This record gives sequence, C-alpha cells and structure tokens, in this order.
Amino acid sequence: MEKPEYHIFVCASFRTDGEAKGVCNKKGAVNLLPYIENEISDRGLDAQVTSTGCMKRCDEGPVVVVYPRGVFYGKVESEDIVDEILDAIEDGGIAEDYVIGE
Repeated sequence: MEKPEYHIFVCASFRTDGEAKGVCNKKGAVNLLPYIENEISDRGLDAQVTSTGCMKRCDEGPVVVVYPRGVFYGKVESEDIVDEILDAIEDGGIAEDYVIGE
C-alpha cells in the first residue's frame, strides 16, 4: 500500500489496556469511523482513517487530526461537521470553525 495523501486520526479514547473510555468515546467518535470511511471512498480522496488512543484533549472531544498538515479539530460530534472537514480537505483548506490548539 502506498502512503496516502491524507491521514485522518479519530480519537477513540482507547486506554493502554485496550478499553475504550473517555469523552471522545462517550460522545460517539467511534461511530463516525464508518461514515468517514464511506465519505473518503465516495469523494475519491486519497486518505486513510485510523482510530487512536486518548489524545489528551478531552475538553475538546471528540478530536480529529488531519495529516500531513497536523490540524487538530475539536467537537467533531456529527456527520455534518465531518463533511465540513472533508470539504475543506478537498478544497485544500482548513475547517476553521473546529480548529483547536492554535
């Protein structure tokens, strides 16, 4: 597999013991994974999505990070917000309304 142009990380709040807890998990971040996968495919984006352990940004969860730019998005709580982020990726921009940590 070749390296994708974009890599989207979704905080799933997994702990070192493998148990999923935390804000991102409780707010349904894991449930967004299939939607993101389908949208990537439908849009023809050269991207990969990965769930992660806790990103330590619980106050701003669910958290999504998009590389290679390393943009952190917070409060990604719905498919509509995911669409805004993916629209921004397609347009070569950033979904400014959800950026955290800057």
